[in-house]
Amino acid sequence: MQKEATENLGIQKWVVVVAVVLFAIKLLAWYLTRSVAILTDALESTVNVISGFIGLYSLYIAGKPRDSDHPYGHGKAEFISAAVEGTLIIIAGLLIIVEAVRHIVYPKPLKQLDQGMILVAFAGLVNYVMGAIAIRRGRKNKSLALEASGRHLQSDTYSTIGILIGVGLVYLTGKQVIDPLVALVFSFIIIFTGYQILRKSLAGIMDEADEAILQQMVQHLNGVRSVNWIDLHNLRVIKYGSVLHIDCHLTVPWYFNVKEAHQEIDKLRESIRTAFGDAIELFVHSDGCEPFSCPLCAKTDCHVRQAAYQQKVEWTLKNLQSDKKHQLN
Repeated sequence: MQKEATENLGIQKWVVVVAVVLFAIKLLAWYLTRSVAILTDALESTVNVISGFIGLYSLYIAGKPRDSDHPYGHGKAEFISAAVEGTLIIIAGLLIIVEAVRHIVYPKPLKQLDQGMILVAFAGLVNYVMGAIAIRRGRKNKSLALEASGRHLQSDTYSTIGILIGVGLVYLTGKQVIDPLVALVFSFIIIFTGYQILRKSLAGIMDEADEAILQQMVQHLNGVRSVNWIDLHNLRVIKYGSVLHIDCHLTVPWYFNVKEAHQEIDKLRESIRTAFGDAIELFVHSDGCEPFSCPLCAKTDCHVRQAAYQQKVEWTLKNLQSDKKHQLN
């Protein structure tokens, strides 16, 4: 877990360095061209810089070990960071709209577009590569803050491509009204990206169920299901930054002693760790089976069976989240 936190922090440091350098390059491109579309790119890069530092701090906090004041760790800091970043992206998009409208009403001449396009194209390429690295590492280590940084950098690249097309058309046609119109179009794309990041971060803060992770968990559990795992229910998965906290109730044969029941819990834990990584905290409550469990229990060596086995109950997202033991209707 500490290794993943260190990796996340290292990548985010590079995100910050790249953001600062590219911001300076885009400012130079805007100074040379006076293009509002290129200014759009530069304004979004200010958000890259700010959110990069916020993300860096949040990953530092999230990587701290748990203490008496934070028994579940500090992982929620990542969600707060992503929320701030999403908000800043939306604000940048709104500022771009204002600037684009102003340049439509009061047009200004553009200059040195060829040099500006070269600088912006270089910045866009670097942004995309850095964003891909951050997203891949964020997904691997289940870090929302790092993944949000990567998505922001790549959204910056997509807008850069559109802006280059627009500025290129101005360069070829001489119609300068294209410049603010392009900026206006991509401002809405930027706002939508900010909304997606903000929505995802608020879902994490509110402990909203991550259906994608739950579906993966259900699929995995069905694949590794043991005959001694008669029933599994009350499944809950909560994300704290890169850490997954999993709670569930596991039904085992009622005559198992404490050691035998714990062995089944260990099997379940190791299976989940193998599939989802080491950043897992699993809390399992063991239940003894009831007479109504017999018809769905496939255990063949049970010496206290009270009813014949009838059918296997397939575990689904719905019945695993239920707080009741499974039984045939």
